[in-house]
Amino acid sequence: MRLTVDEYCKYFKMSKEMVTSKIRAKKLNYIIEEGNTYIIVTRESLERDKREEIHEEKESVPRDEKQIARPKITVATVLALYQKENNFLKNKIAQLEAKIDKLIDDKEQMLRAERDKIEQIYSSKDAQLKNILELVNKKMQFEQETTTIHEVESFNHHNKMVHPHNHEVIELKEYLKLLDLKSSQRKIIKKRFLDAYDNDVRVIHKDGKLYLDFSKYDYSDLLAY
Repeated sequence: MRLTVDEYCKYFKMSKEMVTSKIRAKKLNYIIEEGNTYIIVTRESLERDKREEIHEEKESVPRDEKQIARPKITVATVLALYQKENNFLKNKIAQLEAKIDKLIDDKEQMLRAERDKIEQIYSSKDAQLKNILELVNKKMQFEQETTTIHEVESFNHHNKMVHPHNHEVIELKEYLKLLDLKSSQRKIIKKRFLDAYDNDVRVIHKDGKLYLDFSKYDYSDLLAY
């Protein structure tokens, strides 16, 4: 008769490791059927009471459990399994594609928002630059107008310059009285002559007074106001 490893261990009071070791050492006769190991034991080697106990236990096992019919695997079964797996993979692929599409949409939306933000910043900078350029242009126009006014005043001043009759030498004080000048302007011109008379031959100093000789010199630079 044949016994499983567990049955052999039980009836011969041996550990499973020891029985396994004996099987490996080929000290026991055994066979392997459908992946299960059975130890061959002769009836003579078993005591009568043990034989009857084993027989009763085997009889107590339901017949259905002894002979469990293994289902046959048919081509239709294999195809059904493949079909089921294929449908599962298709659903997974569809879910992944949906996630990828969502990620792409989110990325595009983020890029559009970033682009709009950058455009807004540059638009704001352009507006600021435009305002600065307008201020610079206004300042330049103002300076040009101011320069033109000074040039016109200087031109008018030269045109209004009074020359004494007979081109004689005239005292600076008397000459300034002939001009339509303010008191502050006269003081500025007089100071200009005082600062220059030591180094400028055009300024004549005589008896503590300053004289101008229009027959020889041009005093437009000293008389400018």
